[in-house]
Amino acid sequence: MEEPGSIDALRGEIRQWLAANLPADWRERQRGDDIPSFLTMQKEWFAKLVEAGYATPHWPKEWPGGGRPLAEQIAIFEELARGGAPRMSLFFVSLYHAAMTLCECGTEAQRAKHLPAILKGEIWCQGFSEPGAGSDLAALRTRAVRKGDHYVVSGQKIWSTLGQFADQCLLLVRTDSSGPKQAGITFLLMDMKSKGVDVRPIKQITGDEEFAEIFLDEVEIPVENLVGVENEGWKVAQVTLSSERGLTLVELTERMGLSLWRLVEIASGGGRDFSAIDIGTRREIVGIASRIEALRAMLATLMANRIAGREAVGDASILKLAYSRLSRDFTALGLRLGGTASLCDTHYTLGAGYETGNWMFDFMNSYQYNIAGGSNEVQRNIISERVLKMPREKLA
Repeated sequence: MEEPGSIDALRGEIRQWLAANLPADWRERQRGDDIPSFLTMQKEWFAKLVEAGYATPHWPKEWPGGGRPLAEQIAIFEELARGGAPRMSLFFVSLYHAAMTLCECGTEAQRAKHLPAILKGEIWCQGFSEPGAGSDLAALRTRAVRKGDHYVVSGQKIWSTLGQFADQCLLLVRTDSSGPKQAGITFLLMDMKSKGVDVRPIKQITGDEEFAEIFLDEVEIPVENLVGVENEGWKVAQVTLSSERGLTLVELTERMGLSLWRLVEIASGGGRDFSAIDIGTRREIVGIASRIEALRAMLATLMANRIAGREAVGDASILKLAYSRLSRDFTALGLRLGGTASLCDTHYTLGAGYETGNWMFDFMNSYQYNIAGGSNEVQRNIISERVLKMPREKLA
């Protein structure tokens, strides 16, 4: 582990860099009603982070900015969050799901092709969930048939984050239906410009178009785009999903903590005078603040265990479950304190954490964390079976 002094120096370096490079107008440029401006801002900011080495500290050391100890990775995430930098929502799948899957399971040729492309701005999406296979991902039905040197794929994917802007897709398909549903799944890399790919944005009740559905009509994917072994894609998918837990929650929790003062400002009529708030509301705000601090402590323990190689199966599930419940309660309190005005506010910021200034948008958006990265029900099963050692659920 790095010495505290070197971590402090790194934090100081990042703060200085943010002071010189963070665009003051990024929230205006990422307004939800201006998609072209959002895309431009995200690409510009991503290029700056890559150049500084702050976009890829979790990548292997042979890549620019990579190979940093986990303690340094945590410091970078925390300082970017505390500095109010925009989240890399457009490149999240590229930096984590795609990159980590390729690093752990991909071929040398796949890494050589796509990792440099990601650093240059290649955008990835995830083609996992389907209309009948969301929380039960193993029930997917998108079919792939191997014909010579390529697979022919037909089916439908849904809830693909920012899939309408993606260049490449991490795709789960079914290549065999004869055994258990987790078996017979294959993991492929798909060029989104392939013939037969039709991407349609999903208009949400919030007005946002964060997700897309992908229709596949006899799409041809080269066999060289197979990740891992045919019919064993379920194992690869677990690597993909595990890549988003831990450091991502560090960032999101820091952003929530920074936004805690918003609750105080609303409840006190615009200031930060805690004594001006009624005792009942104070108790609720302190309750949220205590839970944020508890989550920070749990995350610190998880990261310390990860650094020491002591992380246990189910640890990340506990934190994911805690965060999803906290984010919902946090935004619900903000919505209630904001009163009628918060119900009418339609402004929101793409790529923000809890800095949107729109409590209704944040509240409705918080429900996605009940499902994203594995539903809460799935996390509870993992905790009960793998952590508490309770009897496994009987399969029908």
